[in-house]
Amino acid sequence: MKIVVIGDIVVPCELLTEAAESLGEPGQNTVVPIVWPAETRQEFQKKAQNIEKNGPTAEKVPEEVYREIADADILLTHFCPVPEELIAQGKKLRLIGTCRGGMEHVDVAAATKYNIPVIHCIRNAEATSDFAIGLMFAETRNIARAHAALKQGEWRKEYVNNGYTTSMCEMTLGVVGLGHIGKLVAQKAAGVGMKVIAYDPYVTQGSLDETGLPVRLVEQEELFRTADIVTLHLRLTPETKNSVDGKLIGLMKPTAYLINTSRAGVLDKDALVKALQNRTIGGAALDVYWEEPIPKDDALLALDNLTMTPHNAGNVVDALPKSPLLLARTIKAFWETGKGDMVVNLRNIKR
Repeated sequence: MKIVVIGDIVVPCELLTEAAESLGEPGQNTVVPIVWPAETRQEFQKKAQNIEKNGPTAEKVPEEVYREIADADILLTHFCPVPEELIAQGKKLRLIGTCRGGMEHVDVAAATKYNIPVIHCIRNAEATSDFAIGLMFAETRNIARAHAALKQGEWRKEYVNNGYTTSMCEMTLGVVGLGHIGKLVAQKAAGVGMKVIAYDPYVTQGSLDETGLPVRLVEQEELFRTADIVTLHLRLTPETKNSVDGKLIGLMKPTAYLINTSRAGVLDKDALVKALQNRTIGGAALDVYWEEPIPKDDALLALDNLTMTPHNAGNVVDALPKSPLLLARTIKAFWETGKGDMVVNLRNIKR
């Protein structure tokens, strides 16, 4: 079995090669390592942001990948783009794997057209779910605002939400998107004592009940109308882009909060800013943005009912090095069962 692995300055070829060698019988794989070049992490980040904004054709793929993909069985990558042109070259290709959660760098629609499963892994699911819960505490209890005021010499006791501040255990959490991270957030929120409702058109109440997760599925409009905190855990796709719009935000209670640690693109920025400026919702907390870094004149920066962090939710020291082997385990589980939440196009491929 020939496996092409594409490493980079963040997830090197050595880690992806180790993962590739764990697939199939020991010693039976031919692994071809190729580097997606970036001299510095700053250069890598610039290329990554371009891909996240403009898709898999935004950055160049090394020519060597096009040569080697022709007779490859599997392609494993971190952030190197996988456009349709490359997928079409893989005449024997039967699986594409990436060791990250975001899928902006892979043309999933093209892979589906060629009946190739695309598998990813949420390498920082625990970290991101922890962070989402942390943002809920920070925003509802004004932790970041109080800290900032003290640093400026102000003993601040008055906040926008003074009239409705309460304990988290008294709140209902609405989880939009019950993938791996969404389920972890729901589980942790339930541990805090929150009532948890959720919306996900691909999840059934029966499957949730089997896992023992104390979550009640509701329609999306009901979730936005009744939740005290709405937390977003959606993959950014053409269908989900700007899906959390003015209509949904307009359903929220004036005391409710909106949390986003997924992708900025799922949320209508103008609608959010308007709701916060007019105080038609209680507040919000964001870790992801429509332009990163945030411009100095961005309207978000003037809001006193918004907690902001600079895309830190998944930043833990052990996530990146462990991600290739996590991907390999995910692939093997799919091969053994034919199922898997991490196969992003599972419902649309023929097996």
